[in-house]
Amino acid sequence: MDAVRVALLREVLAGTEWPAAARRFAGSLRSSVVSHGGGLLLVGTEEYEPWHLAAHLVDESAWSGCPELAPTLVRHRVRPGDPAHLAVGLGRIESARRGSTLLMVAPTRPADALLERVHDARRAGATVLSLDAGDPELSGLAHETLVVGAAAEVDLDTVQHLVSAATGENCLPPAPRGRLRFKDRLSRLADQLTAPPPARW
Repeated sequence: MDAVRVALLREVLAGTEWPAAARRFAGSLRSSVVSHGGGLLLVGTEEYEPWHLAAHLVDESAWSGCPELAPTLVRHRVRPGDPAHLAVGLGRIESARRGSTLLMVAPTRPADALLERVHDARRAGATVLSLDAGDPELSGLAHETLVVGAAAEVDLDTVQHLVSAATGENCLPPAPRGRLRFKDRLSRLADQLTAPPPARW
């Protein structure tokens, strides 16, 4: 979805909770991924793979200059001959550790086996976020949740568009690792203060 359509969608939804809720959730996702230098895993349920969200996050990562936002799509079924970017299976979740971010998209309740993997990733230090329909067990595992319930004015696909668009907005490069000299800190602050306003709001 391009910037014009996202703007129209936000205009239609003005007065509802969704534009602000999507921006808050996107801010949590962005700060988790960018501050750790990447490592975003995106996984759905066995019945639902979040292809569109993966594609939009790849686009946002390129447009915003934040390569850390490009996710690794984790799939329930990987077939022989799948290209490398589509050949990452559920075993990848098991290697998630501190500094990794796991984003779950679940329009229905995930299988117990997947929830166990997510639980293990969280215990290993990964940050877990979920876009879901209100499953209490998944919400209990996630550090940040955006629930799209049956009574919501929008569906999960629409919210994914809002979140992906907001994720790339105001993306600043991560602070360099280690201790900064005063001159470096001052230069960075000047760059942030003189940067033009985002064009995509």
